[in-house]
Amino acid sequence: MYNLEEGVPVERHTEQSIRRFSESVLESLGATEEEAKITADGIVTASLWWHPGQGQGLEKLFRYKRRILNGGIRPKAPMVWLRDEGSIALLDAQKGLGYVSANKAMEKALYKAKDTGISMVSVCHSNHFGIAGYHAKWAADAGMIGIAMTNAGAEMAPWGSVIPILGTNPWGIAVPRPNGKNPIVLDMALTQSGKGMMRWYERQGSSMPKSWALTVSGRTTEDPKAADSGVLLPMGDYKGYGLSLITDILTGVLTGSLFGSQVFRDDTNFDVAHTLIAINIESFMEKTIFGQRLELLLTDVLNVTPIDSELPVQLPGEAEQLRALKRRVEGIPVDKQTVKGLRALADELSIPFLLEQAK
Repeated sequence: MYNLEEGVPVERHTEQSIRRFSESVLESLGATEEEAKITADGIVTASLWWHPGQGQGLEKLFRYKRRILNGGIRPKAPMVWLRDEGSIALLDAQKGLGYVSANKAMEKALYKAKDTGISMVSVCHSNHFGIAGYHAKWAADAGMIGIAMTNAGAEMAPWGSVIPILGTNPWGIAVPRPNGKNPIVLDMALTQSGKGMMRWYERQGSSMPKSWALTVSGRTTEDPKAADSGVLLPMGDYKGYGLSLITDILTGVLTGSLFGSQVFRDDTNFDVAHTLIAINIESFMEKTIFGQRLELLLTDVLNVTPIDSELPVQLPGEAEQLRALKRRVEGIPVDKQTVKGLRALADELSIPFLLEQAK
């Protein structure tokens, strides 16, 4: 992981104040108290897990404000279950908040999987749902295996092209561990990076890794500004392209939402889709036996000799969990430019600026 905090002026704010401020902003924009709490929890989790430059924390409040004011997000949207039978269900989010619709879908999947063993619940006509791993972890916290995926705005070209057709289309997969251990949480976009990270490098006046994107002429570049008008490169080359295509089929195509190049990063109509899957371990074997077998595998993985003795092998999600523990003590870093923008946002919405620096 690239260090997106190095050399960047940041302030460290408390988790509680970030949560309160996020809720206040969302409620002032028309969200219900419950919608604001659900969305703010996702924003806080992103802030705890990820670096500021990855753009999934407080920075998202600016986008949510624009989309709400332009009709792309409808607070209090009357979400409707279009299908609900057996192990599947389909929720029409009616352009509501993505965190809220995905939360409803995973709750439904967990409920169904208790009886059916596995459940797949999808959402159509939704919005940005935040971190895929966040939603998958809900299942792991309930003792099941969780999978979450979404399509997104067209920023990746089909392999061999420079025409953007597919999105970053992230996946999250979470697996519970026994004895209160933190779950395995795999969270990944299907591109090498996101444009938010590229813009972060541009703001800092820095070059970016050449493996992230192509210019409009199809050349690799270290210039984030040139890359911003180009396309993102897929994770694993043609393999990431294939996974992104399949994700768009399992989300946008299957649910009746937009897909491929139809999905624009438009503040008036984003219209993406999500798919949430819950797998009931006890439908396959006793949970204690699964836990024992899982820990044998993880012991093998963690006991290998690392190339660098100062960089031990970690499990998916472990770095984020360690980062969250540290930030709960030291405060969550927010770059000063974002803090300045949030102060202006609070003034614009006539609400108190509730962020508090950690002591």
